[in-house]
Amino acid sequence: MQLLFLRHSLTNGNLEHRYIGCRTDEPLCSDGIALIDRQAPILQRYKPDLLFVSPMIRCRETASRIFPNLFQIIVPDFRECDFGQFEGKNYQELSDHPAYQAWIDSGGTLPFPEGESREDFVVRTCKSISAIVQENTADRIAIIAHGGTMMSILSVYEIQGKDYFDWNIPHCTPFFCDVLKKNPLQLQWKEMK
Repeated sequence: MQLLFLRHSLTNGNLEHRYIGCRTDEPLCSDGIALIDRQAPILQRYKPDLLFVSPMIRCRETASRIFPNLFQIIVPDFRECDFGQFEGKNYQELSDHPAYQAWIDSGGTLPFPEGESREDFVVRTCKSISAIVQENTADRIAIIAHGGTMMSILSVYEIQGKDYFDWNIPHCTPFFCDVLKKNPLQLQWKEMK
């Protein structure tokens, strides 16, 4: 079994470097649509058997433009992290916020104020991907979600053992993983060919 992980395309909030989590359900912007239009011919060669998608508009739009003929299986727990008080703000707007400085000083390990902890976020996303892999026999599965969702999954299940923040997940750029083991789940990242 092979998994294609794809972060949704760009939104205005992404272009403004805002914390766009599960509280902000914004559509793709014109730059995001242009990026998909450039990437779609490459991604469509993958021909997934199943398509799992975060419920957020930006992910569903990305999926619709790349795989218009595939049924989207919505996975609620693939939604982005709840950034709490930081939602919709960028680092400049938060620079004088004491809780933001504490979060930065913790290396991103503190829970977001009035939001979600990284541990809870990782648990919910990993539980969902593990269930998908164990419950399906398809050869190729595509997952369109968020950068944080993929960082969570890859930091736990990918065999390199890279840390959460060591995964750089660009918008609309594919990550392929072979499933080496289903239970416990073990993934191996590989380059797209």
